[in-house]
Amino acid sequence: MTGTDDAKGPVSRSSAGLLARPLRPYAEIFRVPGAWRFSAAGVIGRMPMSMFGLGTVLLISAATGKYGVAGTVSAVGSLGYAFTSPRIARLMDARGQRRVLLPVLAVFAVSTAVLIVAVQLDLPTWAFFVPGAIAGAAMPSLGTLVRARWSVLLAGSPWLHAAFSFESVADELCFVIGPAAVTLLATEVFPASGVGMAALLCVLGTLWFAAQRGTEPVVVPPERAATGKAARVRGAAAPGLVVLAPVYVLLGAMFVSIDLSTVAFAQHFGHKPLAGFILGTYAFGSATGGLWYGSRQWRASGEKRFALSLTLTVLGVATFWAQPNLVTLTCGIYLCGLTIAPTLIAGFSLLEAQAKPSRRTEAISWLSSGISVGLAAGASVVGFVIDAYGPRFGYAFAALCGAASAATCLAGLRRLRPAAVPAPDEA
Repeated sequence: MTGTDDAKGPVSRSSAGLLARPLRPYAEIFRVPGAWRFSAAGVIGRMPMSMFGLGTVLLISAATGKYGVAGTVSAVGSLGYAFTSPRIARLMDARGQRRVLLPVLAVFAVSTAVLIVAVQLDLPTWAFFVPGAIAGAAMPSLGTLVRARWSVLLAGSPWLHAAFSFESVADELCFVIGPAAVTLLATEVFPASGVGMAALLCVLGTLWFAAQRGTEPVVVPPERAATGKAARVRGAAAPGLVVLAPVYVLLGAMFVSIDLSTVAFAQHFGHKPLAGFILGTYAFGSATGGLWYGSRQWRASGEKRFALSLTLTVLGVATFWAQPNLVTLTCGIYLCGLTIAPTLIAGFSLLEAQAKPSRRTEAISWLSSGISVGLAAGASVVGFVIDAYGPRFGYAFAALCGAASAATCLAGLRRLRPAAVPAPDEA
């Protein structure tokens, strides 16, 4: 489609001259019928991604006084999510989002209720692991589903990266509001209220999202998908996954290392409550960068933009260990945050361009799963590093994870190009 098209939509003639205005691309993408409804539902329904793990820790630790058990239950849930999310996404590609989403939501709601009851009844700690693992494994991945819908509705449109940018900013919004809300509820209202509110938001948002049938992607049978450009590669959902998946795992480890090191750093200076503000500044910087990135049309190729923004992110993180105080850390962490969302947006865009039409949701979900694995693995390692050597070494570990992710990206840059998809005879 071009600016001369007469059809109504995000790339109509009337909007072609308005790209210079910073927020115009976001106004254009929501002209797609039904777009604002499934996007808003997705924001509400994916609030648990920033609330459920922390809420689980606060609930169990309040009842047992054991942070180790609470953290382990939360980690088991995260690993369960990372393991099942791509498989559930593949079912959705094959059978439709709504048909799979509703049963998964029911399992999540029931297992969360069982977890809360088990804790409130003061059952043995081993009884927390089964419902905690099931709840984490069944938690709907609405961020993936929303991006899959945008990929279909804006296929071939220059506004697709604006849509991905908006969703990344929405993710940051969840991580700014969610932890503060769940902490307030669990500490000031009732220990179970944090997890309960996370589950309630998930149920309400997911039901609203599932009700948007008009924008649900049509199931693409494998035989039809075989004619698509991305479907020429057999066996993998997208060829770039072999590079992007480990990059996102390492990014997840870097993110959680920064979070925990910031808490320890603030505590070292006697201002632990400021850690939440500093991390909120990090997320705000990411949201700012994401909005700016999505408002522009880029000439550079996607893989070059991804490599550049990732490298800039790692260079910024490499300065954290040397910050002399909380003021300079806050300034540095905001500037570094400016490149976070553009990095994630570029990664999702690269994968969307390569993904098979019949496995688009599955391909995108692998990146979310990679971050979840990185969060769980990184938290288990950096905690020991901080305990033994202090927060500055925690920041150094974060920089090491970031450097490994950048090196992995640069080593596999050729696989991230659309031309990496082999021709039919090569397949």
